[in-house]
Amino acid sequence: MSPEPSQNGEENPRKPLHELLSSTLVDLYVGEENNHYPLHEKLLCYHSPFFASVFYNSDNKSSRTKEFGLPEIEDESFALFVGWLYSSALRGPEEERDIGPLLDLYFLAAKLQIETLETEIVETVRAYYHKNETYPGLRRVQYVYANTDEDNVMREMMVGSIARYLTLADSIPEHWANALKKNGQLSVDIIRSIQQWHLEARQVPDARDASVDRGRNTFKGAIGFSHVEEGSSMEDVKEEDEEEGEESHVNGNGSA
Repeated sequence: MSPEPSQNGEENPRKPLHELLSSTLVDLYVGEENNHYPLHEKLLCYHSPFFASVFYNSDNKSSRTKEFGLPEIEDESFALFVGWLYSSALRGPEEERDIGPLLDLYFLAAKLQIETLETEIVETVRAYYHKNETYPGLRRVQYVYANTDEDNVMREMMVGSIARYLTLADSIPEHWANALKKNGQLSVDIIRSIQQWHLEARQVPDARDASVDRGRNTFKGAIGFSHVEEGSSMEDVKEEDEEEGEESHVNGNGSA
């Protein structure tokens, strides 16, 4: 019941809402408290192959099953999904702390197999960081890694952003240095992201050439290949997050 590709390979336009508001409703019970959501069956199954497999039989006809439980899903995330389902619109984040609920909605969209919603959320998060000239904080990136697999669009977007942040920064914040040492996959993904920039050889310093800067520079009187910025440990970041009530993030000039 989800939008089908047209003969030229492009996705057909979404059906208007009024065509999907059938008289048949299904009852969904969400979260540990079994919060009740009566939703239009046709609308739900049109957007979600997951629900289509629950409420439609092999002949693509409505089955007798009209109830389904999602006890593992947070009620807040599902409420955001229902809002999108009936409005086809996402509310953009006004501040960084609003990114968290959007990420939870993204994970829910992946479970419900709604690629359109996944894409919209990625673009919404991307636009927020770009507009505000900020980058995802370490805890955001770790949260995405904990809830996604490789070849995930949200993961790629965040890793690409951090690759740019670390490349342009004068030093590596200590909490990022510690994270990169512990998470080899994240380090590999950052290198892969940089490779996708397809830089020309002349744009990259050659450490084999003694006549050019080989990457060792002076920072606060010390000479070294790289410098880890002290005073920004992960414990410091967590304490700041708890005091401010929001996730950590970095601004466009590379400061934590």
